Amino acid sequence: MSALTLGFIGMGLMGVPMSLRLLDAGFRVNVWNRNPDKVQPATDAGAHACADIQTLVESSDILLTCVTDTDAMDAVVFGEQGIVHFANEQQALIDFSSIAPDATRQFAQRLLEKTGCRWIDAPVSGGVAGAEQGTLAIMAGGDATLIEQLQPVFAPLSQRVTHMGPVGSGQVTKVCNQMIVSCNVLVMAEVLALAEKAGVDATQIPTALKGGFADSIPLQLTGSRMANKDFDEVKWHVKTLLKDLTLAETLTDQIGTSTPMAALGKQLMQQHGDSGLSEKDPATLITRYLQAEVDASQ
Repeated sequence: MSALTLGFIGMGLMGVPMSLRLLDAGFRVNVWNRNPDKVQPATDAGAHACADIQTLVESSDILLTCVTDTDAMDAVVFGEQGIVHFANEQQALIDFSSIAPDATRQFAQRLLEKTGCRWIDAPVSGGVAGAEQGTLAIMAGGDATLIEQLQPVFAPLSQRVTHMGPVGSGQVTKVCNQMIVSCNVLVMAEVLALAEKAGVDATQIPTALKGGFADSIPLQLTGSRMANKDFDEVKWHVKTLLKDLTLAETLTDQIGTSTPMAALGKQLMQQHGDSGLSEKDPATLITRYLQAEVDASQ
């Protein structure tokens, strides 16, 4: 399968390192991004920059997408010059984005009916570090046989691919993942601020808890940066967690269940984003609790 050409749309924080991993694995990789300046790291490594989506689709065997949200995916696939106008039944689309499960099912059915191109929703977890190291966890929805056939594409990117069910199941699983991650990061901010105000060296908290029941990858990565006030490099965005918590809220309403912790998390994340920090790293959440006085209602 390494003889095939991959077409990767979306050269953001995740798309760039993922495309580099695929290049290192021997794939030919075409890339396109709405902002063409962002493709340079991939093209410097050997990827071919396409002028438009049509060129990318018509010169690629498998299509890969990693875009910001549901609206962006809609535009990339069904826009005036979107994938739907140029794809064919010999191709498959793997979507690594985190978007709405119901929209994913609708998109997949629409693309299949119009072009014959099959859709795999394959959102990822592991952050930029996981993308760089090829250790992402991939939760996949779609045809099991097709997912198995695509394993050579997944292999350079991931430590594990789990088939969760039909199309849309991967996105439901990612919503669950992000509910845990977001609430975890919010509690970490409270804990590290509490430790610091109580006279404890908060920078030692991740080390002290490593290997215990409270340990997690976010604690070791983002928690350390929180405690050290290392906010300059943006590894991920507050707005991304807010988007995912909004997806969780929508899914909760659709299926008629209750997720009060995630609802509170969304409220707190919204307040933080609205303070001008939506483009910043979630490590900045600690600043909410290091103020001289924090309104208890917040």
